[in-house]
Amino acid sequence: MSLVAQLPALIGVVVGTFGSYVVQSLTERRRWKRQRDERWDERRFETYGRYGNAVKSQLRVAQRIGAARGFLDVTDSLEPEEGLPLLAEAESHRATEWESVLLVGDAATIAAARRWHETVWTIELLVREGPVDPEKWTKAHQLASAARDAFYASARRDLGIAGDPPPSGAWPRPWRAELSG
Repeated sequence: MSLVAQLPALIGVVVGTFGSYVVQSLTERRRWKRQRDERWDERRFETYGRYGNAVKSQLRVAQRIGAARGFLDVTDSLEPEEGLPLLAEAESHRATEWESVLLVGDAATIAAARRWHETVWTIELLVREGPVDPEKWTKAHQLASAARDAFYASARRDLGIAGDPPPSGAWPRPWRAELSG
């Protein structure tokens, strides 16, 4: 058999081998990309959760100091002398978690996270300044609740989680009005 007669079979083998290689390479590339995306989704989920917990902890300390300053919406007060160092520590922890959000978050979630911690800073400033107008206290908490909702809605969109998160509770708390009513 001459080389010319065998040429179509050789070309078929070469084309088949090349085709198999290309298909296998594309399949592996897609698998690797999917696994990488899943790992990053998991990291973003963990990062957003840690950040949310850090901001909430900071807010909680500020609220407890506010209770010591006479705000009635929080029941477990914390004297400023004891609470302000805890508030500074909570801010340091939040700032550390913030760096991870900047690394893995999308632009919308980063903006929402920034807005949330800025509203918490407002509450922190109110408790540091001493006696505060109850209307300012209520307004600051309403803004923080709305910012929290926006952060979680944005984080859920970024993570591909369907549906809206449950809304924050109303401020001032309805149970307080019910008790005094």
